[in-house]
Amino acid sequence: MGSTSAQNNNGGLGRRDVIKRSAALGLVGIPAAGFLSACASGGGGSDDSSAPKKTKTSAKNPLGVNATAPLDFVIFDGGFGTEYAKDANEVYNKSYPKAKVTLTATQKIQSQLQPRFNGGTPPDLIDNSGAEQMDMGVLVGQKQLADLTALMDAPSVDDPSKKVRDTLRPGVLEMGQFDGSPVWIMYYAYTVYGVWYSQTALDKFDAEYPEDWDAMLALCAKAKKKGVAGWTYAGKYPYYIPFSLYPFIGKIGGREVLDAIDNLEPNAWKAPAVKAAFEAYYELYKKGYILKGTPGLDHIQSQTAWTQGKALFIPNGSWVENEAAKTTPKDFQMKVSAPSSLDSNDKLPFGTLWASGGEPYIVPAKAKNAAGGMEQLRIMLSEASSRDFTQKVKSLSSFNGGTDGLTLSSALQSGVDALKKAGDNVLNPRLQDWYVELQKQKIGVGALGEMMAGRMTPAECVKKCQEFADQAAKDSSITHYKHQ
Repeated sequence: MGSTSAQNNNGGLGRRDVIKRSAALGLVGIPAAGFLSACASGGGGSDDSSAPKKTKTSAKNPLGVNATAPLDFVIFDGGFGTEYAKDANEVYNKSYPKAKVTLTATQKIQSQLQPRFNGGTPPDLIDNSGAEQMDMGVLVGQKQLADLTALMDAPSVDDPSKKVRDTLRPGVLEMGQFDGSPVWIMYYAYTVYGVWYSQTALDKFDAEYPEDWDAMLALCAKAKKKGVAGWTYAGKYPYYIPFSLYPFIGKIGGREVLDAIDNLEPNAWKAPAVKAAFEAYYELYKKGYILKGTPGLDHIQSQTAWTQGKALFIPNGSWVENEAAKTTPKDFQMKVSAPSSLDSNDKLPFGTLWASGGEPYIVPAKAKNAAGGMEQLRIMLSEASSRDFTQKVKSLSSFNGGTDGLTLSSALQSGVDALKKAGDNVLNPRLQDWYVELQKQKIGVGALGEMMAGRMTPAECVKKCQEFADQAAKDSSITHYKHQ
């Protein structure tokens, strides 16, 4: 959808008309992720004579995996850890006992893998995630990725009459499509983004999650009197802020506002819904409802302050339960909610939230064992591997099912409940996977971070976001995408 209706939305009455503030924030950036322009632009498959010979496909081996070919698997060592991948490796090895499987865990995806891409020797399977995530749009534009359509059309592990694509949660397959029918990315986790909180902490204030912004501010004011901050966030990595801010914008103005932003349309950031959302969040800073020192905290430090009860709310994704497990009290009752309503003029109902595929897995075009990489993914998309993932990391996978009979934690159950409440009102902003550097370094660090720290007013932040988006739109070195 275009941005016309968003631009003409004059329904911004109520609170959004009386919120007039100013502010800002600025933080240390992570290595920008769009650095792959130096990559060789080779197409599908490796020309290396050492690449494994292709094997005929069969019912037991639908992707034609060479039984003796090594499998080189690099995983991001983050909130989900690596145990679930090790378990899936064991299943692969049972099918191909002569294959040497190497699983390498790292947080330095960009630093460690760019030289391998440049040299034409990338791994066979990569969990391309974390602060050093390689820019997906650049990888696709440079023809660095293998088409995963063969995987999607392969029979599923559990039911050969079903294709893998038919076992995925809604929207997951489409997320991996940048430019039509090829599937370039398999998002393995299914992430619920939103405002995370402790029900135990809210109980101390006789409160439920505030469903509108007036109630949010009232609860923050009440907490402040008791020495508890309303909010904290990953100040050093302020691109966490959009996990609740973007669906808030979409709720206020409709999903077409977010589509226009994703499409890099002129003046998309100047939509009334963006201005209203920025002013509301700026009010948290202005009224002192953000934990002191937040701009200097990284994601772990902000999560720890939150689990220690120093702040009530934090914008995050569903990996936070596993990532913050070591500091989370047993009686914390971790939960997630969709953003509060701004007021009764919002286009979409309370419950509207952002949920989408997370943990993007890719098979490089020049992988020596691309079939093996895809087979490992096929195994991971079985019910057994999905249940293992959910039990180990307390997150849903992109396999549509696998939770029956499992005892879910309060956080995971609240995510399931939030998805049910959202119904069709699930938003999926694409800026963070289409334009990684724009989203993280420029809009995240250079604009939203500045605003939330009080160093930029909402109006200045809107202007800066639009400038950054316009630069990306005019940059011919960037592959551009649009909602179909």
